[in-house]
Amino acid sequence: MIFELIPSTLRMATPLGFAALGGIYSERSGVINIALEGIMLIGAFGYALGTQASGATWIGLLVGLGFAVALSLLHAVATITFHAEQIVTGVAINILALGITEFLLPTSQRLAGLPHWQLPLIGSYSFLVYLVPIFMGLSHILLFKTPWGLRLRAAGESTEALTALSLSRAKWQYFGVILSGIFAGTGGCFLTSEVHYFTKGMTAGRGYVALAAVIFGNWRPVSGIGACLLFGFAAALELANRWHIPVQLLNSFPYILTMVVLAGFVGTSRPPAALGKMKS
Repeated sequence: MIFELIPSTLRMATPLGFAALGGIYSERSGVINIALEGIMLIGAFGYALGTQASGATWIGLLVGLGFAVALSLLHAVATITFHAEQIVTGVAINILALGITEFLLPTSQRLAGLPHWQLPLIGSYSFLVYLVPIFMGLSHILLFKTPWGLRLRAAGESTEALTALSLSRAKWQYFGVILSGIFAGTGGCFLTSEVHYFTKGMTAGRGYVALAAVIFGNWRPVSGIGACLLFGFAAALELANRWHIPVQLLNSFPYILTMVVLAGFVGTSRPPAALGKMKS
């Protein structure tokens, strides 16, 4: 039974994994990114719009990423340049994304999905599923083994270190937030690609769950993706439901698990020291 849940777990964990990687980059640079939910949603919307207009999934992917980066830039300008309160700005962006996508909801039609790769002993999945562990490893190396990653983390840990090197904290924070847009937008594109249509609010809180995975994973890529697999497994149980558990309980289980994880780990995890501090 457990092994039968693996395909669903991987599919459920993939959008969370991309969004969590985006959250790690943003928050490692010192910018709280509650806006992951809205960025995922606008990415999903952009994929639907681009694919429907062009008939090409790669154009849909590019449009989705473009929309997501644009929304992440809005978050960056508001919080980094104008020092707006980061949580309030993130919530406002989520509301904006929900309103825009509902107002401009594309006509209902089946959309083409991104290419699937068939690998021996693993199965057939969207190529984005296979990219999650690759980006996880690359992100770990980039953040913890390179000067670039050291400087990005310094923006969220020790602004004095950046000042001593005559480096702009705002520049590195922009890098972090833009990368969060690319990754979270990719997660949104994956959602639309897998279900082959777009509906309003289709991210259904996944951006918040991804943020919980960032905290649970202590702002590190490997453990963050591990948390996404846990949440993905919880969502896969909802789809399987061979125990005839009331559907209302199963629907809420991933979110209950998120709350339990946050309650148990938010006090013991150590966020970047300058996370949320608006002044450079």
